[in-house]
Amino acid sequence: MDAAGLKNHKQVLHLNDTARKIIFILALLFCLFPIMSPPIALLLGLILAQLVENPFSHLNHKAINWLLKISVVGLGFGMNIFSAIQAGRQGILFTVASIITVLTVGIIAGRYLKVDKRTSFLISAGTAICGGSAIAALSPVIKAEEKQISVAMGVIFILNSIALFIFPVIGHGLHLSQTQFGLWCAIAIHDTSSVVGAASHYGAQALQVATTVKLARALWIIPVAFITTLAFKTGSKKISIPYFIGLFIVAMLVNTYVPFIKPIVPYITSIAKTGLTLTLFLIGSSLSFKVLKSVGIVPLFQGVMLWVLISGVALWAVVTLA
Repeated sequence: MDAAGLKNHKQVLHLNDTARKIIFILALLFCLFPIMSPPIALLLGLILAQLVENPFSHLNHKAINWLLKISVVGLGFGMNIFSAIQAGRQGILFTVASIITVLTVGIIAGRYLKVDKRTSFLISAGTAICGGSAIAALSPVIKAEEKQISVAMGVIFILNSIALFIFPVIGHGLHLSQTQFGLWCAIAIHDTSSVVGAASHYGAQALQVATTVKLARALWIIPVAFITTLAFKTGSKKISIPYFIGLFIVAMLVNTYVPFIKPIVPYITSIAKTGLTLTLFLIGSSLSFKVLKSVGIVPLFQGVMLWVLISGVALWAVVTLA
């Protein structure tokens, strides 16, 4: 280790556990301010992960999981069920075609690249369906080991972080409509958190389209899980069904048919957006250099290749067909 590296190493060690916790909590509280957007929160989390690492890393996964679900349900209170159904119909063809294509190409690519079979499948499923949620749901089905799950999650979270920054820029550069951008996000960005983050940055209509299509896409975890059980011959009955999607639908129905809730809807959606901002901060804070290094070049290459494929094809589809 050179002198500069040694100096940095000492600086990191100089912060005791209490100091790291205080810095982390202050950064978390800063995310509650209205000036914080999802991309900035993610960036803040990434910076913090490199400087002091997350002192609550053992709680991170659970916090992200629950915050995301609560935030998505909260956003449902700001959506109309009829508009959501229309958006879902528009995205169904894209959804089916992209899931089949990405899973097929991913499995074949994994074999040629000699990526571990289960890791390759989890990366492919995460790209095809809904990122970390798909990986978490399918891991017990294929009896994946902790290392295989960590690598797949690492690939997905890295690419999600990049997508959150570059998708709105590309969307504005190509003058995509709100509907086009919402569809593109829902198909091409892996995780629901980054889909909602990018779409909310683009506009209200884009957010409605993206959230509805993405959650409809997430339901494909169930049939894919059953097929996976047969393909891997594990006989596993552990399938995690995303029940919170049902609550999201209930929230939309309440907003559409219960008039007296209208005055408090802006407060609910505002809290939900803050929850999403916190979620993205926590995701960023989990991507320390140690995590990035553990992913490895070949699985990351597989993930990038699949992501470029689905992003490019989906962009062409929404521009020419939507």
